[in-house]
Amino acid sequence: MSDLFPGERYAALQQKNEAALALLQRRRRRLGWARLGVFVLTAVVTSVVVERAGWTGLLPAVVGLSALLALVFQDASNNDDIAHTRRLIRINAEERAVLRHDFAVFDEGRLFEPQAHAYATDLDLFGSASLYQYINRCRTEEGRQRLASGLLEPLDPVQVRERQAAVREWAPALEWRQRFSALAEVNPVTLATRRHVEAWLADPEAAYASPAWSLFIPVYSAVTIGSLAATLLGYLPPPVFFALFTFYYIVSLQFSRKATRPAQLLSGIVKEIGTLQSLAACLQGPRFSSDLLRNLQSEAVIAGTNMKGLKALLDRFDLRLNVFAFLVINSFLLWDVRQVRALNRWRVHNRDRAPRWFTCIAEAEVINSLCTLHVNNPGWSFPEIAPGPFLLEGSGIGHPLLPAGQRVTNDFSLAGTPKIGLITGSNMAGKSTILRSLGVNLVLAQLGAPVCANTFRFSPVALMSSMRVADNLAENTSTFYAELKKLKTIIDAVNRHENVFILLDEILRGTNSLDRHTGSAALIRQLVREDAVAVLATHDVALAGLQSSFPDAIENYHFDVQVAGEELYFDYRLKPGVCQSLNASLLMKKIGIRLD
Repeated sequence: MSDLFPGERYAALQQKNEAALALLQRRRRRLGWARLGVFVLTAVVTSVVVERAGWTGLLPAVVGLSALLALVFQDASNNDDIAHTRRLIRINAEERAVLRHDFAVFDEGRLFEPQAHAYATDLDLFGSASLYQYINRCRTEEGRQRLASGLLEPLDPVQVRERQAAVREWAPALEWRQRFSALAEVNPVTLATRRHVEAWLADPEAAYASPAWSLFIPVYSAVTIGSLAATLLGYLPPPVFFALFTFYYIVSLQFSRKATRPAQLLSGIVKEIGTLQSLAACLQGPRFSSDLLRNLQSEAVIAGTNMKGLKALLDRFDLRLNVFAFLVINSFLLWDVRQVRALNRWRVHNRDRAPRWFTCIAEAEVINSLCTLHVNNPGWSFPEIAPGPFLLEGSGIGHPLLPAGQRVTNDFSLAGTPKIGLITGSNMAGKSTILRSLGVNLVLAQLGAPVCANTFRFSPVALMSSMRVADNLAENTSTFYAELKKLKTIIDAVNRHENVFILLDEILRGTNSLDRHTGSAALIRQLVREDAVAVLATHDVALAGLQSSFPDAIENYHFDVQVAGEELYFDYRLKPGVCQSLNASLLMKKIGIRLD
């Protein structure tokens, strides 16, 4: 199946899962009829045998109810398989829609969008039709948060290479990864659950820690159960037993008071701990060879075993929520004390390791998301990290969020410092798109993801941009002043000689043409003096003349337009040199403005 195109692979898996679902649904119907048959047969046989053999005839009822219970468990397991298979069918259907550039069903990530960031808004990292929405396949809250953080803050080169190796290795295991995603959906792990677990792990209170409890609990249980046995055998009058039971109940309640705090910290997390355990178990598949995946898998082996134990403990601890069951087992067995002591032992053993397991699953989800990106875009490449001075070069660079059929790609190169790439061109020719293509692909590259390019090499760098600036009525800030504030953060970073790569689109657009030209030219000179690296897009072709003053620092590029009659034709191809064809006058004429 690995030789198929992405759409064919998803279609084949969807068809395979639909066939499996049909079998599971038939099995559910058979189990339903089997339960009914066993129930009716048990009722008939029991009534006949009891009528003829007395109470010894209850044996068929015991056998029949045992069989019925086994069928109920089989049906529950079958229903879980049906739900899991339906999730797999939906996952494949969604990915087929993504290949048609329909990914609106996924989370937009607006929760992670910062109010002020060096490039997030300019590059459409979050929101509708955003990069995050296109990439994200994380189901846990921490996984989604980790992916968002990687988009907002680049990884270091070592982490980038580790992610790349992990994505290359795990991407072909499509069914394995889809099973991982489907399991994560059952009861998605929230950040609140991690906070509850960490609060419990850090809690200094160690209830029932005295060694004396090891002797007291079995002695107490022997006394309580012994009194019950004596009553059933007729050695102890029932009124005396009920008086003793009341005493046991009061004593158990007093002993249970210290169980309230761990119950509050761990309440309601059993299902999510079960999801964490299932995901850790799922990661324990074929052995990985890449360092990052091997480390995650090693962590998952430990997490799976210990989280299974924690879930079992929490399941037993949650019996206290059943009033009638708790009334009996706590009064006779000091159930709360037993479970809290067991939880304390688990906590001591896993105090330092448990938080890493949440991080392990979150990182696996991020890698899985990048694997899906890689599978869905087999023509994209993994970028190379270039040591030394600044370098950004690539062939066939396109914007990842444009449909492949509409995407026009370009080659681009910028090397050394100072270096300014000045792009001139007419309206709608592609200047803003090339800036965003460079920026978004650099974000992907420093996330450890494949990029929308045939080849791509880059030096690790902090990205800054000023492309999409809006006014702020709440702060009484005009568009021009908002842009100046953003430009100040860029200039301050440049003056501190930080390692930054700057993208600027039509700067100082909120002022008159003379001031705009003067200010833009001054900014370019300052960027050159401070050894900065930037790409600027502008309509002001006069700025291209600065290359004569800084021939080694400024490189001119342009987009042009062809005019046939009164129609405009764009090829969206980036070319060296200065733009000679502008289209504003023709556009104004087409809407009715007389230029004569």
